[in-house]
Amino acid sequence: MERTSREQIRLVRFLYADHGGIIRGKAAGPARLQERMSSGIGHTVAMMAMSMLDQLQPVAGMGPVGEVRIVPDPETFVALPYAPGAGAMLADLLLPDGTPWGACSRSFLKQAIIELAGEGYVMQAAFEPEFTIGRRESSPAGPSIPDRLIPIDDSLCYSSTGFHLAHDFTMELVEAMEAQGLSVEHYYPELGHGQHELAIRYADALRAADNHVLYRETVRGVAFRHGLWASLAPKPIPDQAGNGTHLHASLLEVPADGESGGRNVFADPSDRNGLSQVGYHFIGGVLAHLPALIALTCASVNSYRRLAPQMWASAFTCYGVDNREAAVRICSPLRGDPDSTVNLELKPSDSSANPYLALGAFVYAGLDGIRSKIDPGEALNVDPATLSETERAERGAHRLPASLAAALDALEADQLLMAALGPLRSTAYLAVKRSEAAHFAHSTDPYYECFQHFTKI
Repeated sequence: MERTSREQIRLVRFLYADHGGIIRGKAAGPARLQERMSSGIGHTVAMMAMSMLDQLQPVAGMGPVGEVRIVPDPETFVALPYAPGAGAMLADLLLPDGTPWGACSRSFLKQAIIELAGEGYVMQAAFEPEFTIGRRESSPAGPSIPDRLIPIDDSLCYSSTGFHLAHDFTMELVEAMEAQGLSVEHYYPELGHGQHELAIRYADALRAADNHVLYRETVRGVAFRHGLWASLAPKPIPDQAGNGTHLHASLLEVPADGESGGRNVFADPSDRNGLSQVGYHFIGGVLAHLPALIALTCASVNSYRRLAPQMWASAFTCYGVDNREAAVRICSPLRGDPDSTVNLELKPSDSSANPYLALGAFVYAGLDGIRSKIDPGEALNVDPATLSETERAERGAHRLPASLAAALDALEADQLLMAALGPLRSTAYLAVKRSEAAHFAHSTDPYYECFQHFTKI
């Protein structure tokens, strides 16, 4: 309340991520902000059955009858540099009595974190997003043809030309990130035209997911103020490189005082890959559940334009050491800090996902590997697409689902992830995502699909 007065904030957005992967919310004015921080803002239960196309799906318990509250977390408060006079907080969807609602995605991640703590671990994580900057232009073929995203440059991968052409936008973006407490680790122009990557430093799991919501909002907000359009969609332009959002994670021991900052349990200097048995078991769990997991980490029809062999997007169930065609990459540690920097990277992941569902499901899959001591087999340190089908089968490198519909089938068949999601959340998620898969199955125009995704993600 003191900050809203001092910083002349007139509206505070209460933000959440829905099952369609869209960031939504409502805003409160300063006069009632303190009250609304406690009570929340009233919200229809139907919104968590809304697809990314704003088409409401028939889900029992998510119709016109029923109410939840959008209740913000004050620790996430930020003033929005790209929206003068506005602030934001990340929010939970709670029942009127204040208990978690069965379809709240932020509560799902919180529960996964509790499960992890029960095993003596805390996760540090970071999303590593790519995005495309361009201009939204009408098709010269007429108004019946969808708008297209025209990239701002045609520079080469990591080219200094890309730095130059996006400099003003990038510097304002970095300033906006830092103003919200998001520490920029590195930045560079990527392979695709108009494609860039800016990585934020890791944080505890809940904060990492919150950071990714703020990141998505900031990239698009800064772009709009420059008269540009920024998209984190997996494939906003059909013939350009896709945007991944690789998920990095490590596990730490929970110290005796209950605070984070313990030993990195993934690190084992005596292992040839620098990874502990806990780390291998975590990989084993992720790979065992990966066909289902990608329904949550690669959560759109558009995702599967990117998730293909030899796209550096990891289309097979395998892991490797610094293998960027493996689904799980063991990242080599940084010189001078070999223990604390050991982490795993999940490559089949993008920003069409709800980050709370994606990270929470990743935790549950890895935990299953630890609890069940699942052996991931030997590391695969070649591009799996260069092997024969027989060679891949011998090494357990199976092709991941090639469509959202197939991934949803795998999710529905995965007892562990379905149980973790719970009946209401899993039913609503499957209904929303199956409706999106069915909608785009009727279109043969890739530009229509890309339009619907680049304008929303």
